[in-house]
Amino acid sequence: MTDFDSIWRTQDEIRTVVNAVLGECIWNLIYNERRMAIELEITKCLEEEDADALINQFPVPADYDGVGSKGTKFVFYM
Repeated sequence: MTDFDSIWRTQDEIRTVVNAVLGECIWNLIYNERRMAIELEITKCLEEEDADALINQFPVPADYDGVGSKGTKFVFYM
């Protein structure tokens, strides 16, 4: 069973970090039930060191997930 309350709280924490570090640049922030992960795509393409620095700011473990249609993507496994 998926704990949507926990997912929503985690998404809020992710949104807070992105807005504090990069400004409002979230293109997509969704829960992918098939992957059992939260997926984030921002509207900026970050260099590797900038992506790593952002990952270190998140309250939950994150991985770089490539470049999407608008910018850098991250994944947070629940």
